[in-house]
Amino acid sequence: MDSRNKFWKGVLVGALVTAFAGLIIIGMAAGIWLVGKVVMGNQASGLEDSRATASEMTLNVDRISQKIELIQEIINENYLFEEDPEMVESGIFMGMMAGLGDPYSTYYTKEDFQDLMENSIEGEYCGIGALISQNRSTMLMEVLRVFEGAPSEKAGMLPGDIITAVDGEDVSGMELDLVVSNYLKGAEGTEVTVTVYRQSTEEYLDLVMTREKIETPTVEHEMLEDGVGYVLVTQFEGVTADQFCAAVEDLESQGMEKLIIDLRNNPGGLLDQAVEMAAYLLPEGTIVRTEYKNGEGDEYFSRDGKLQASSTAGTKLSQYPMEDSHELDIPIVILVNGNSASAAEVFAGAMRDFDRAELVGTTTFGKGIVQSVIPFTDGDAIKITTAHYFTPSGYDLHGKGLEPDVEVELSEELAAQAAVELSEDNQVQKALEVLAGME
Repeated sequence: MDSRNKFWKGVLVGALVTAFAGLIIIGMAAGIWLVGKVVMGNQASGLEDSRATASEMTLNVDRISQKIELIQEIINENYLFEEDPEMVESGIFMGMMAGLGDPYSTYYTKEDFQDLMENSIEGEYCGIGALISQNRSTMLMEVLRVFEGAPSEKAGMLPGDIITAVDGEDVSGMELDLVVSNYLKGAEGTEVTVTVYRQSTEEYLDLVMTREKIETPTVEHEMLEDGVGYVLVTQFEGVTADQFCAAVEDLESQGMEKLIIDLRNNPGGLLDQAVEMAAYLLPEGTIVRTEYKNGEGDEYFSRDGKLQASSTAGTKLSQYPMEDSHELDIPIVILVNGNSASAAEVFAGAMRDFDRAELVGTTTFGKGIVQSVIPFTDGDAIKITTAHYFTPSGYDLHGKGLEPDVEVELSEELAAQAAVELSEDNQVQKALEVLAGME
């Protein structure tokens, strides 16, 4: 009973603190993280610099400082227990970021930031092997997918399970990326108990699993009947574009005439990977444009099948040329749902704006904003929203998402299964029907 009370208390706290919903993949944020770009020109070079810029803000810093001093005097004279100054200081900074009312902006202590950087995923890690999302309005952590043969599947974890505790410690209300770094991931061969609430049976289950080295290819592909290729993209990491291009080339060598690209439950990830994939398929033109607070921004575009970038702020951006020019002009359907977010929406939006694909499924999540990670010299860091992005047609999907050309819900029975055969997947079958009409 106590664990249930803590669980629902966490739900209520999360609902009061944040106002939107968001997705995070195991080990990394689902949002687009950009480091070292235009916004970095204004980043704080150290803790003292960050405090100096505060005086230029609209906040009344003098009044706030006086109140902090007053509260500190009260603590010194009256607080019954021993104060941890470092924890109090971190709490002040966390509160400042929380006060923005933006669920994607947050403060990381030195320890938390080190954990995040050391445990960032590049296709391999030691953990439980599950794709997890976090609802930013309730802070509930829901399992979207369990990887075949992974510890999560062996222990009986299912899509839809809500993670409430790890090794007996209540984690409801915590940031998912920190739960993953500090609790779910660990040394290979170590045991971890994950407590989940299963909505279908209204029960709490303690799932015991042994951490393993998890290799998670972000792209899977196979050839279906009638010359239809199928490519599943689960997230956008540093290896995704290369894996995607290799998959398409393999399918082309097998005589692919039509293509299904599955972006369902894809929470996003690295922007450059999504636009590099789009550039590989599309003719010359703008793929996505970002705009910062000052009206300046960056533009990513395809030129001869290669991804290039430019900045209105005069900052030289990286270019990501493919070895050979490439363009794919065949009937394409992209599968999307409410968990297709951020970079996944960039890719899907660009493909549709170029009139190269139709979207099948349900309306996407609607995350059209960019986050930047800004580290301080004292080891702490913040993640803050810095820009909007727009599809080639200028559509701002933030808060709205992309509506599918053909709407079809995945059946409830299939949604609760750990694995679904493509032949049984009603959304995949609808995609095949749509392709048949795109002759």
